[in-house]
Amino acid sequence: MASRKAGGSAKNLTDSNAQYLGIKLYAGEIAKIGNVIVRQRGTDIMAGTNVSLGKDHTLFASKDGIVSYGTKRKTHFNGKTVVKKIVHVK
Repeated sequence: MASRKAGGSAKNLTDSNAQYLGIKLYAGEIAKIGNVIVRQRGTDIMAGTNVSLGKDHTLFASKDGIVSYGTKRKTHFNGKTVVKKIVHVK
């Protein structure tokens, strides 16, 4: 006789950590040096004046100021023109 009940395998118990991506400071908010403005995968939003780009594409303030957003037209190497969002700290 078995001394235990047969236990099945547990395949569904692991989960990945949340990434907490997105915009952290909106237009008109005050940013201090080093404050994270946007956490993103890839450069959906580009760095403008007084904004730096981290190695994981995080945008952060390089000077104190007020956050503002805008757009910029960029031309790819094949001639296609796209409008990209850009963030500034002024």
